[in-house]
Amino acid sequence: MIKLFNTVFILHVFYSLSAFATAENMPNMVHEKTLKNGLKVLVKEDRRAPVMVSQVWYKVGASYEHDGITGLSHVLEHMMFQGTDNLAPGEFSKIIAANGGRENAFTGADYTAYFQTMEASRLAVSMKLEAERMQRLNLQEKEFVKELQVVMEERRMRTEDKPQSQAYEYFKAIAYTSSPYRNPIIGWMQDLEDMKLQDLAAWYQQWYAPNNATLVVVGDVDAAEVFALAEQHFAAIPRVDFKPLKQRVEVPQLGLRRGIVRQTAKVPYLLMGYKVPVLNSQEDSDDIYALEVLSGILSGGQSARLAANLVRGSQVASSVSAGYDMNARLPTLFLFDGVPVEGGSVEHLETALLEQVALLQQKPVAQAELKRIKAQVIAASVYEKDSNFYQAMQLGLLETVGVGWQKSAEYVAKVQAVSVEQLQAVAKKYLIEDHLTVVYMLPNDKPQKTVESQEYADAQ
Repeated sequence: MIKLFNTVFILHVFYSLSAFATAENMPNMVHEKTLKNGLKVLVKEDRRAPVMVSQVWYKVGASYEHDGITGLSHVLEHMMFQGTDNLAPGEFSKIIAANGGRENAFTGADYTAYFQTMEASRLAVSMKLEAERMQRLNLQEKEFVKELQVVMEERRMRTEDKPQSQAYEYFKAIAYTSSPYRNPIIGWMQDLEDMKLQDLAAWYQQWYAPNNATLVVVGDVDAAEVFALAEQHFAAIPRVDFKPLKQRVEVPQLGLRRGIVRQTAKVPYLLMGYKVPVLNSQEDSDDIYALEVLSGILSGGQSARLAANLVRGSQVASSVSAGYDMNARLPTLFLFDGVPVEGGSVEHLETALLEQVALLQQKPVAQAELKRIKAQVIAASVYEKDSNFYQAMQLGLLETVGVGWQKSAEYVAKVQAVSVEQLQAVAKKYLIEDHLTVVYMLPNDKPQKTVESQEYADAQ
């Protein structure tokens, strides 16, 4: 089974870092400053090694796009390495490498981020380069044509040539009606084929500005010196007046949705997802943290329920997992995916997963099981502090999606406060059939069993 939930998994790792900026834990303090042009700068000093990571996060990603322009954010990410007014295509990366650093970028549904990991004294190099491409990107037709072909090939290799990835793409398109999460981050192929250089130029002018970005630096640095460098390199970049972002709220789901995806594949595959809220979507966060713990109970390692009961126990699945992204910008899905054992069926696996959901609704989780999950969270909060990159990514991501980096300080305490009663309550409240979407991926060369004519049946 492919790791469809790697983003969810990474976020789950990030969120469990423990408290910042407390009187008892001053070395973990996050220093914050906002420049006059709106650029937010976050610094966390960590002097265990003479290195630093610098990240620039922009509040734009696939969920900001609409039909016809999907993939713009990701293609623009590629073009950010292909020349500015003062840098030739590829020169950015060569300068970072010449200074002994590593760099890359990534695009998500709710953000686009760029990073460099370097020896701490090279921070000024990183900032100078990022400031250059924040304001002076030189979009050239020749480079655009080349990078667009790269992205289209990436789509073929990562999605169209991978049955489970393509099934997941169709699953999201069925599960969501009006939410922008229904579109793939890499974009639909037709939109990529129709994309023009002027589309990228407009997108760059619209979103790439200091008042739509957060600079995060973690490592062997001094906060005051980082702020001084940020002023030096970024302060002169003008802010942009943004129009209010159009609200694209998912319409209520009124009943079970089903779909069938036929693929050239060796084994069938099951996807299930329940509509659930996130921290951004409601003031009372108790339900959100209960859902987070619930995902750990179901899929928090080999001792969790899905692996123990469905893989090793009843042996209806060769692999199965659950995932939940509590810090998405918009309401999301509580996800399940799995591959039935050889000779098994997706119908039987779906039934087994629904039985696990029903068990959570009908019988309180044992205190010992809940204690084990909470212990895993605390252990993760210690181990993850070894990475400057993940510490920086937590701050940048939480700030960019609108949750606020300060929420990181609440995570462990909120998880520890979750009760068995809350777990049962959220299972009854959110994991219900009317909010469920189910998609079967069936191999082309195998006959369908009991789901004939069910494509989009029961859909709203």
